[in-house]
Amino acid sequence: MRLSTKGRYAVMAMADLAKRGGGERAVTLADIAQRQDISLPYLEQLFARLRRSGLVKSVRGPGGGYRLARAAAQTPVAEIVTAVDEPLEAVRCGSGPAGCMPGGARCLTHDLWDDLGRHIHDYLASVTLEDVISGRLGRGQAREAASQGAPAAA
Repeated sequence: MRLSTKGRYAVMAMADLAKRGGGERAVTLADIAQRQDISLPYLEQLFARLRRSGLVKSVRGPGGGYRLARAAAQTPVAEIVTAVDEPLEAVRCGSGPAGCMPGGARCLTHDLWDDLGRHIHDYLASVTLEDVISGRLGRGQAREAASQGAPAAA
């Protein structure tokens, strides 16, 4: 399973926003686009969705841009990915009652991929923007917390 560009870029941009501005200072999309090497029109589309989902606030006028709507420690990565309409499912037939096989049956590996999708979602829900920008993920602390069912350390 691969996370698409939309989800990856949204997380990259939100991490940049959290690191550069936090909740205090507005950051322009042009600055994020330059630092993260993402096209500005693409970021504008993503941030429209992130704003509608309540993850960012826009600030108009001189010194305007975007700010986080809440603290980085309270913003799970899973919310960012789902805000830009990225499904976190690994099954091709979705999680509904209808399967991907002829006659609506589920394939033999459906439960395997369905479980994988749940684990991915649970992991991304346990990781916050604060975990990403603080570098805790490289040391495995968030993964360890997720495997124990606890929220990631703040």
